[in-house]
Amino acid sequence: MSYHPGYGGSGSKHRARVPMVPQNPDAPQLFDDTSSAYGQQQAGYPAPGIDMGFNQIFADPVANVAMAYGTNIASQGKDIVHKEIHRFVSVDRLKFFFAVDTTYVLKKLALLLFPYVHQNWEVHYHRDVPLPPRQDVNAPDLYIPSMAFITYILLAGMALGLQKRFSPEVLGMCASTAFVWVVIEVLALLLGLYLATVQSELSTFDLLAYCGYKYVGMILAVTSGLVFGSNGYYIALAWASCSLMYFMVRSLRMKILPSMVQEGLGRPSGRTQMYVTLAAAAFQPLILYWLTVQLVH
Repeated sequence: MSYHPGYGGSGSKHRARVPMVPQNPDAPQLFDDTSSAYGQQQAGYPAPGIDMGFNQIFADPVANVAMAYGTNIASQGKDIVHKEIHRFVSVDRLKFFFAVDTTYVLKKLALLLFPYVHQNWEVHYHRDVPLPPRQDVNAPDLYIPSMAFITYILLAGMALGLQKRFSPEVLGMCASTAFVWVVIEVLALLLGLYLATVQSELSTFDLLAYCGYKYVGMILAVTSGLVFGSNGYYIALAWASCSLMYFMVRSLRMKILPSMVQEGLGRPSGRTQMYVTLAAAAFQPLILYWLTVQLVH
């Protein structure tokens, strides 16, 4: 076969094809072939260092023991917390003071505002256990004081708004002042009962309930002041104060003064118990006036 004179020559632009030389199997390789190893790794188990899966951790016996030990410690801590809570605040006892219904609430409000027509003031018992409030109108409760406190705060906000004096700081001050005064009153009663060595069935919740009933009178006084002005405020304040004093004396008489019948009023202990009761009742109008007068004027 004849070729063009310029093909494959020295001045040709085309290069001659280089024949492929077969690779010697015995010659050393410059790089290792890792493609087969990658395929084997995907087909088999994962590489070391990444096999700490969630199931494998909890399948470890040591991890199971540690987990059981931690659960036991958490359970013991929970029991200790519940024990300390029940030591200071009995949840079952607290539920007793909120065992009310609509009939009880209406009767109790009528008793607080018109205590003069009530005859029987004794707290009823069943197998030496006092009946819950929904079964005995004379039993103290914490539902009415709690709801009356919230209503008082809302009413105070409305009164301050009508007088162009509303602000979150002033409303917070009213709420904290009303709450602190009740706490101070309860602590003062506990101290007075302790110093007078009075053997009574009153608990802290009982005193908190009796002292919290004043919010009902405060609501009446503020509402009357907003509707009828200063004259209506003072009339309602006087009525609420007298009603609350009468209610406190008659309610606390059976619990603070249980031994006056046996000891007599002439003995020092009987007179001290009577003074504690009268002081608790006489202190109510002062708090009513202090916590409501700034909302009306």
